[in-house]
Amino acid sequence: MLQIQALFVVLRSLVAVLNQRDETGSVVEKVILTAIFAALAIAVGAIIVSKVTSTANSIPMN
Repeated sequence: MLQIQALFVVLRSLVAVLNQRDETGSVVEKVILTAIFAALAIAVGAIIVSKVTSTANSIPMN
């Protein structure tokens, strides 16, 4: 849960920085940021899946 909260703090700070800039940014820059956000989302998803899977595997089936 702490990883997700830390991720949201980082994303909020990035959004705040991007909102303070003018809108003359290049398309390449926006594509790179989108790719970074997508990679972070995939990483968070993988963490959640691994934690749920390990918890489900630890449930006794007897």
